[in-house]
Amino acid sequence: MLVKFSTDKSVMEVATALQAAVAANHFGVMQVHNLQDTMTRKGVEFSRECLIFEVCQPQQAKKVLEENMSVSAALPCRISIYKQGGKTILATLKPTVLLAMFNTPQLGEVAQEVEDTIMKIMKEAADG
Repeated sequence: MLVKFSTDKSVMEVATALQAAVAANHFGVMQVHNLQDTMTRKGVEFSRECLIFEVCQPQQAKKVLEENMSVSAALPCRISIYKQGGKTILATLKPTVLLAMFNTPQLGEVAQEVEDTIMKIMKEAADG
């Protein structure tokens, strides 16, 4: 269900590479959440870097939502970037697994296409 890629790049280097890979693969970044900054602003001491990118491919999202609006609870797709064990990790939940929870098998092909592209984006960000 959880897919991870690791790299020796810094969190910020991966974030920059991820932005480029998202655009190159016809997805868009809707929002980036910086957990360290957000928690600090809320008065919670949190020293670890963690960025969560919300990404979307609007045409694919439209197909899914036209079939089942409940899927909106699982959108957009998220890719997190954080440090662990001296490596920078990119992690995401598989869209195919998430979509399966909504009992809409006719959307399996769309979910697989989105998943394949997100894996490609993450690999490009980790390797490129």
